[in-house]
Order: sequence, then C-alpha cells, then structure tokens
Amino acid sequence: MKSTFSAFFFSALVYSACAQVTYPTIGSIERLDPKLDQLLAKDAKIEVLATGFDWSEGPVWVKEGGYLLFSDVPQNTVFRWSEKEGCTPFLKPSGYTGVAHYSGEPGSNGLTLDRQGRLISAEHGDRRISVLALNGGGGKKTLADNYQGKRFNSPNDVAVHSGGSVYFTDPPYGLPEREKDKKTRELDIHGVYRVTPDGRVTLIVGDLTRPNGIAFSPDEKTLYVGQSDPDKPYIMAYPVQADGTVGTGRIFYDGKEGMRQNLGGVPDGLKVDRNGNVWSSGPGGIVIVAPDRPAGPGKLLGRIRTGAATANCAWGDDGSTLYITADMYLCRVKTLAKGPGF
Repeated sequence: MKSTFSAFFFSALVYSACAQVTYPTIGSIERLDPKLDQLLAKDAKIEVLATGFDWSEGPVWVKEGGYLLFSDVPQNTVFRWSEKEGCTPFLKPSGYTGVAHYSGEPGSNGLTLDRQGRLISAEHGDRRISVLALNGGGGKKTLADNYQGKRFNSPNDVAVHSGGSVYFTDPPYGLPEREKDKKTRELDIHGVYRVTPDGRVTLIVGDLTRPNGIAFSPDEKTLYVGQSDPDKPYIMAYPVQADGTVGTGRIFYDGKEGMRQNLGGVPDGLKVDRNGNVWSSGPGGIVIVAPDRPAGPGKLLGRIRTGAATANCAWGDDGSTLYITADMYLCRVKTLAKGPGF
C-alpha cells in the first residue's frame, strides 16, 4: 500500500539532501539490439531518487534552476527535486482548485516548459492547459479549457512547438467516472489538440481511443502520440504540415509484442532524444525505439525495466540523464544519449 510521505519517502528525502549519496536501485536493462549499447552503458542503473507517491507523472527539467518538477496526480501536487535539496512540494493544488471532491486523479499530469521558460501544465480537475511563470508574474493563466464551447475531458500530456503552439492530448482519466462519465463529460471524442499563440484551439487528431504521451521529433517534422489503450497499445507517428496540422498517422511502435510477454504497461508518456530515438513508457517500463524505417515502424532496441507501472520520462541535467516517473517512484538513468535543446 502506498502512502504519501511514508517512511520510505522520508528516507529518500534525507538521501537526496546529502552529498556523495548512493541511491538504491531497482529493475534492469533489457538489451534487444546491439545499437542500445550506444545509448545505455553496460553498467547503467535505475536509481530511485524518491518514493512514497500515489502516482508520479509528467517530469520536466528546469535548466535555469537545476531542478526537476513532476506531478503526483492523485495528490493534486507538483513536487520539486534537486540533488542538493532533495524532494519537496512545489505547487498545491496543481490541477484542481475546487473545494469538493472531484475524482481520484484531480491534479496536474504532463508538464513542460514553453520558449519563455514558463511551466505549461495539463490539468485534470480544472480540465485545462495552464501556464505559470516560474519567476513570478501573477499566478496561473489558462491557455485553453474548451473546444468549440465544450470543456475538455482531462488534458493529459503536452508538447510545445518552436513556433509557439501547444499540442496536447485529452483522454478521460481525470473525469470522475472516466469514459463512462455522463454527468460531466462534454466531448464525445478523446482528441489531440493544438493551441496557437493567439489562443485558437483546433482538433488535429480525433480518431484515437486513448491518446496520452506526446512529443515532437528533433526536426519537428513528426509528432508522436502514445496511446494507452490495451487493445491498441500503439505509439503513433504523424507528419507535421506547414500549417501546424498533421497528416495521416502510422503505427511507429506496437506494444502488443510486450503485452504478449505479460510485461505489463501500455504506452504513456514519451520523449525523443536528439538523434530521433523514442523513449516511451510501455510494456515492461521504458521502451527505446529507433526510427530506422522512416516510412514504417521503428525498431525496438531494448527496455529500461523498472519493475513498476511506468508513467513518463524527461531529459535533465546536461541532457543525458533520463528521469523516470514510475508508480510510487521518481527514478533516473544516466545515458549515452542526449535530449534535444541541451
């Protein structure tokens, strides 16, 4: 049973506040292709930085401050972690500002930064995409909370294009009764949306059953969307058009191969390294998929097997550290790869 600020979590805070700390490790690295050796060293380990969360999600590295932010969705809290200061609450409430109970997952989920260094949050309970200046500036502002006058379901994950547009997914996981919610649900679809810098909201993908993680390729010519549907556990790849819309999608990775091995987990949050490899939560933990076939599926190189239900990941430090949110854990893996923008 998980309990927030448990003894284990407290211990992790103490660990992370100490210099020259040795963190506990979990899981293993599964190598399916020799190319993985170029991305993960033979002695790569999965370090546990903190634990005791209900469901950790949405990590993002803040380079200017040298710290990581991530969500605990059920606890309606964003936490901050750094090597020097450990893990502390950063923002509460993070995704639901109501006074009555709303749902089991009311808080923020996916987090990212825009080109001004502001925090962009996908908020379940308030059913919006928000923006917050980290250096002050008057609190949160709403970027988008509806499509054609109908409130979103529960925005889940978010990515920012260099042109300033914000792309995000909208599955039902934060609704009180999820997809069966007839009282509060207003949209019949689980869409992928784009918000332009002038605030215009457009639907760019409307035929997915459970769109979840979202990220651009380094050249921004491809938009990847993870789908957390056990019947269709795909990572989809969409060509990005000049006007910001996307073309017909293709299956980049099919998670059924891992599910047949009873590894557990479906595609959720994902990130891309500067060479175009996709690092995504999926069956077994984090799957690493290379775009070896531009017009077809990618090639599975291996897995970071956390041993826990894995939600999301993000590049941090100098860009070569992969931070991972997995169930009650905040973890990291030192890699030989590097994230874009570092």
